[in-house]
Amino acid sequence: MKSGADPEQVRIEIEATDTYRIMWLAGVREVDLTEHCLKTFAECDRHDVTHRRRTQTLLLPAHNPPAAWYLCALPIPWDWGRNAHLAFEHAPGGNWEGDATVPGLKVKLTNALPITAWGEHSIPLDAPLRSGRRYRTCRNWQFGWWLKTHRDVPDAAPRPPKVEPDSRGEQLAF
Repeated sequence: MKSGADPEQVRIEIEATDTYRIMWLAGVREVDLTEHCLKTFAECDRHDVTHRRRTQTLLLPAHNPPAAWYLCALPIPWDWGRNAHLAFEHAPGGNWEGDATVPGLKVKLTNALPITAWGEHSIPLDAPLRSGRRYRTCRNWQFGWWLKTHRDVPDAAPRPPKVEPDSRGEQLAF
């Protein structure tokens, strides 16, 4: 009798030994390198993780996986050097266990492996926005460039221009 579970399904087990203000997990399918932080990954697959739980386990789909998954957690008190990051990809039969960049967020992967060797060096020297500190030091943006250059992940569709409200203070009538 079949259990219905996909034997290649990705399993991620997270144990937080530090306290985090924010934690998210995104399945990256496209990048927007005009943005930094989570917006680098444009309209990504979002998965239900929370900074409020000490331990949590998620099952991620093996069918039509994204180019990569990216786990990010910001500690309390915030300290850029203690931000936890882990990029990983579907790898049937692959298993890994360790810290997400820094001690404090332990992760165990089943049917997935981490993606390593990316960082500030992944950003092309002539990349627009590279000189901006918020971009250059953003690990999400660094990984976005790695995906663009090593996995040919497509660019997100351009966002519609922002519409500024009328500054004359007029009230709209309905």
